[in-house]
Amino acid sequence: MPQPIAYLAFDGNCADAMHFYERALGAKLETLLKGSESPMAAQMPPEAVDRIMHARLVFEDGGVLYAGDCCTQGPPYEGIKGVSLALNYDTVAQAQRAFDALAEGGRVTMAMQPAFWAKTWGMLVDRFGTAWIINGELIPI
Repeated sequence: MPQPIAYLAFDGNCADAMHFYERALGAKLETLLKGSESPMAAQMPPEAVDRIMHARLVFEDGGVLYAGDCCTQGPPYEGIKGVSLALNYDTVAQAQRAFDALAEGGRVTMAMQPAFWAKTWGMLVDRFGTAWIINGELIPI
């Protein structure tokens, strides 16, 4: 059965965001493909050759996050809207570390605190505009 994979769109800062997520989340950036490096390089508009066509970040458990810079032609970029990425950690300490790292330069919308579904959880929007929900030590409900 296929698993849904989030695919984030950025406006020219995808490489910066994915390098930040790699460090903040302890993941591995396996792919960071520019338009100029793709098989379609000759067909790319000049303003798109240095933009990221596809990025792939792989987490320790095998989960992945995809991303790319939006097209330079078409509707203007409006930011990431209507979605949050949730990460579940085995321990409160792991969750707090991830939360603090992602919050650097971003905006905390709900500080880490206990909840009925986890020993701790919190919400933030990182400096790239991605909304995150971080859970630590899930509690069966």
